[in-house]
Amino acid sequence: MATSKAILTPLKDIKVSSYQIPAFGRVPNTSIQRKPLMIYHSSFKQSASASTIEDYLSSVGVVSPQWRYKMFSQSHFHSTSHEVLCVAQGKAKLCFGGDENPKTIEPIVEKGDVMVVPAGVAHRLLEDIGGGFSMVGSYPRGKSWDMCYGNEGEEDQIKCIGSLGWFQKDPVYGEEGPSLQV
Repeated sequence: MATSKAILTPLKDIKVSSYQIPAFGRVPNTSIQRKPLMIYHSSFKQSASASTIEDYLSSVGVVSPQWRYKMFSQSHFHSTSHEVLCVAQGKAKLCFGGDENPKTIEPIVEKGDVMVVPAGVAHRLLEDIGGGFSMVGSYPRGKSWDMCYGNEGEEDQIKCIGSLGWFQKDPVYGEEGPSLQV
């Protein structure tokens, strides 16, 4: 893992943004577990490719990388797992909190940024700025993810969010990472 740490910005040098997003309509956002949406700005260095990010996350051992893609343009959330999204290429404007929610968060993220998205937080792509936006999507080891849209009939799925555990180690920084301070 020592070699792979060369792609990671030291923890003391990153900025972390943290957001509590209230429930809106049938979307729970952070209201159930009270764990914030977190953005680690420039966590991975510009030299990091999708493959090296996947290898690094696997070596930390908290999450398992499962896909490479941009982000769905339809607002959705997960009830069975938290999600870690690492921007591997490009820049985009995202939406967290659900459509029409007055408390929505619309950050611009770029290569190297990491988002720790708690279960229940709605998210979608608003704009791929410049084209080529791509992320590595990861989930806690042993967890599978589902798709929820804030529709009627998802109430039982939403109840499951309360029983999900939080990270015992930070998915990017291990023993001392930002997700452990919440």
